[in-house]
Formats: sequence, structure tokens, C-alpha cells
Amino acid sequence: MRTGFRSRLNAKESMLGSFLKIPSTQPAEILGHLGFDFVVIDEEHAPLNPETTDAILLACRAHGMAGLVRVRAPKDILRVLDSGADGILVPHVSSASVARDVVAQARYAGVRGFSPTTRAGDFGAVDMATHLQTQDARCAVIAMIEDANAIGAIDEIVQVEGLDALFIGRADLAVSMGASAQDGGLDVAVNRVFEAARAKGLALILLAANATEIATLRDLGATAFLMGSDQGFLRAGAKHARDSLF
Repeated sequence: MRTGFRSRLNAKESMLGSFLKIPSTQPAEILGHLGFDFVVIDEEHAPLNPETTDAILLACRAHGMAGLVRVRAPKDILRVLDSGADGILVPHVSSASVARDVVAQARYAGVRGFSPTTRAGDFGAVDMATHLQTQDARCAVIAMIEDANAIGAIDEIVQVEGLDALFIGRADLAVSMGASAQDGGLDVAVNRVFEAARAKGLALILLAANATEIATLRDLGATAFLMGSDQGFLRAGAKHARDSLF
């Protein structure tokens, strides 16, 4: 089932997602049942191997929910797209040069390697022209802005053709800047990214803790929101259950 995630993202539809860190298909199945719009399989910060990511992407497809992957590095882009990922999040995009390389790796119009025998190619069931066109139209390319250097280069980054959205990694950005999460300088940097994205018309994705924060971020221009992770949901649910009994 095709979810149309990229078209919804570029249309600035409001969407709700979650990171997935547990190496199992079941969290994806549960979130799909609950009506989440998308998940981001976190290969950067979780113990996920290629086989597990492949299985989770299949679970996403079975439930009509978009499955994206936060890759460790651009070299992983081809593998996750061949497995049927609806999009990629690439960490530490700190310059226009890096952004151009990311886009090129994700598009057949760039330098993406071709194979018709993958899940993305319906295991050889579609002709080459259809496969190339469908994949380039389907894959959402999302740059993670989480370094101090990226703030100075943000006007150039947003001009890179083929980039669909920015994810602002506020925690990593704070670490890179040597700032606290409440630091005024961090707010200035984040607002600078919002301004550049709005000027170019790029979509924005952010982590949000609750409905109040979503409303604030939506007013700034964000339309897609990640509500923590499967690990976080498990911890919160377990803590609530324990605290209600003792």
C-alpha cells in the first residue's frame, strides 16, 4: 500500500509520527493500528541491523503507514530505499555540498544504484521506466539540521533542489553550540532555520512533547511531528502502571 508520505509532506499536511528503536516489527504494527501517519526507524541510535529494518518496513507497508529511516550515513541510503523506505532522514547535514550528495544518493536522477529485484521494484514486476519515475517521486529526502555550522550555511542548504524537508535536531544543536536547551542563542538558531525553510517553502519536522508544543511549533511553520519513540511510550506506560499501583 502506498501512503503518499512525500506528497503529504510537501502539501504541508499535519502528520504525527514516532521514532522506532526497539528491534521488532511489533511497535510498528501497534502504531499502525493506532493510526500514526509515519514512523522513523532509527538506525543511528538503536541496535537495528539491515534485516530488522527490512522487516519493520514491511510491517509499515502492511498497515498503510509510512516507514522512514534515519540512516547512520549516506552510504546506507540505497539499502533502505531498496527495502521500500518512504523516505530518509540524514544526520548532520551541515552544508549545501552534503545536502546535494544526500539528494543524489536518494534519486535515480542522481547517482542511486538501480536494481529491479528489490521490494522497491516490486521484485521485478514493474518496468524500468515506471520504477525509476515512481521511486524518484515517492522518496522524501529530509536533512537533519543539528550542527552549529549548519546554521551559518542554512540559506545555501535550503536552496538544494530535491530536498523535501528539514528536521531540526534541537538537542544535538544545543550540544554543538555548547548551549543549554533553554539558552537564548539556541532559540535564535532554531528560529533562523524556521525562517530559511519558510522562505524556500520546505516542510519542517520536529520532536514535540505534547499538544501545547505542537501548537507552538505549528505556528512557526512545522507540520510533521515526532512524539518521542516506542521506547519512550513503553517507559511512560510502565511508569504510569507502576505508579498507579504503589
